Formats: sequence, structure tokens, C-alpha cells
Amino acid sequence: GKHSRTMKHVAAYLLAQLGGNEAPSAGDVTKILGSVGIEADSEKLDSLLANLKGKDIMEVIAAGRTKMAAMPVGGGGGGGAPVAAAAGGGGGGG
Repeated sequence: GKHSRTMKHVAAYLLAQLGGNEAPSAGDVTKILGSVGIEADSEKLDSLLANLKGKDIMEVIAAGRTKMAAMPVGGGGGGGAPVAAAAGGGGGGG
């Protein structure tokens, strides 16, 4: 769906940061996604990068979690799972 594509972009952005790149570019994120056979959506990627410009992504994620925690939905939990899955982690040991 729409959100899983966005999460893949976020995961790639986080991976670039973990690799020591404080401000990953669209090219950096596209390269990471391409390395695992995912085609970047340039529109979503540009929007993501514009929204993150000058911000700490971990603070953005924490703020998003706070908003989500306030929403009346059933069964929260597992906040890190989509990022790990999108990054190719998780899954039954391969």
C-alpha cells in the first residue's frame, strides 16, 4: 500500500544515516533501495526529504509515535517492525 512504500524510503534514509551519512540525498536513498531491488518513487522521496530537511529523523519518528499513541486504534506495539522488514531484516533467519 501507500504507507509501505513510504516506509521503505524512510528505512533506506535511516540505513544511510546509520552508515554515517547525516543528510542522505535522494540519490543516496535511491541507491540503497535499488540495491535490494526496489524502485524509488521520486515524488514520495522528494516529499520525504523536504519534510525532513533540517530535522532529526529520530525526533520526527518519536513525534509520529506520540501522535499514533493518542489515536484510538486496536493493538499498537511493534513500532520498529515495519522499518526492520523494509530494510530486509526480520524474518526467519536466512
